[in-house]
Amino acid sequence: MAFELGTPINTALLLYILYSVQRILFPSNAVPETAPNEFKTSYSWIPKTHPPTLLFKTYTPKTLEPFNGQDGKRILLGINGVVYDVTAGRNFYGPEGMYANFAGRDASRGMAKQSFDLEMLTPVDKALDKLDDLTPEEIDNMRGWMDHFSNKYIICGKLVENDAA
Repeated sequence: MAFELGTPINTALLLYILYSVQRILFPSNAVPETAPNEFKTSYSWIPKTHPPTLLFKTYTPKTLEPFNGQDGKRILLGINGVVYDVTAGRNFYGPEGMYANFAGRDASRGMAKQSFDLEMLTPVDKALDKLDDLTPEEIDNMRGWMDHFSNKYIICGKLVENDAA
């Protein structure tokens, strides 16, 4: 069974292969006259609105508490004095998420101890948890969470005592 160019299907396949090779070896350098603004399935290249900007600022436990994701608002949480904007992880930190109790709070102890218990949270009207009783393994665990958050979310502030702001 030999390749015969006289057969229409073979001729069509050969032309398609030559065309494809030509497109790969010599791609088009033509610049479109207008920038694309929509994809065929209605994906917009340009967002309708820009997400609101959140400036780096100092938070206290009381001023951090409203950022718990209720009513679609931003979600912030603090770990060891650093405040992260975790709004992008609403599924995890939002009102229905598995880490929801950390939203708008200092999550240092809970993250260090890998516990979601409400006892891990310091009341917002009390002094920040000094974390003096954590073991070296728990401190390493907390630092691991901080590395994770720093690589995934925006650092948007620092957490200080209630009377320091």
